[in-house]
Amino acid sequence: MLGLPKGSLEEATKNLFAKAGWRITTNSRSYKPSIDDSELDGRFVRAQEVSRYVEHGFFDCGLTGHDWIQENESDVVDVCDLIYSRASSKKSRWVLCVPEGSGITKPEELAGKRVATEMMGTVKRYFADKGIDAEVEFSWGATEVKVPDLVDAIVDITETGNSIRANKLRIIDTLLETNTKLIANKDSWANPVKRKKIETIALLLQSALEAESKVGLKLNVLKGSVDKIVATIPALRNPTLSTLSDPDWIALETIIDESVVREIIPQLKELGAEGIVEYPLNKVVY
Repeated sequence: MLGLPKGSLEEATKNLFAKAGWRITTNSRSYKPSIDDSELDGRFVRAQEVSRYVEHGFFDCGLTGHDWIQENESDVVDVCDLIYSRASSKKSRWVLCVPEGSGITKPEELAGKRVATEMMGTVKRYFADKGIDAEVEFSWGATEVKVPDLVDAIVDITETGNSIRANKLRIIDTLLETNTKLIANKDSWANPVKRKKIETIALLLQSALEAESKVGLKLNVLKGSVDKIVATIPALRNPTLSTLSDPDWIALETIIDESVVREIIPQLKELGAEGIVEYPLNKVVY
């Protein structure tokens, strides 16, 4: 039984599973998805709740953020990190913010003041650890618009910082970084059959994420140019080499970071490579 995050991560999660080899289909009114794997069943619930249901055994495993595992203080097995989101492939941050025009520059200056957040437990522990007597209140959403009229500061999550800047806020501290994790129930993890399935899910999800930033590259080169090409282009270390029907030519194949392709292809062409083909990848397993 698999716990899947409902809400902002839903589509990104379904797309990730599709790349990993599982087709998950839903309709807008249902929280019970259809998964093309007879060994898997699942439910979509809010990410805030997944770790509790995994800990209590309703889910054998699930995907949720490190932040909500910490917020719920859930006793679960941390299987692997899955760094993806709806907006980027970077970790998100929970940040303490005040209005740009505020004179507050450090957390200690929030003593006796009101702070709004969705992550009550973590924020209360944060201020308690610092010995700051701030009033923390729960926010049901649209937290950014509550300063300065309703509260003095907020703690909210940001991926890119765009929303923080758009609402004329200034970050004065970061409480924690977070990303999606695959977690497992302890009893399920101790079950050899279930553990093997969970490990398979982890392997394929990680390999699908690894493939997102990489592409495959094929090219034909003269046999006498192979060493020069490999030595000149660092990304082409340890490529696969195959002989062609023409004994003077070699087929070279490798995997490289997509971000460097625009620099490498012109260099390969200058070094005499022909038939250069770039292709997308679904999974990369090391």
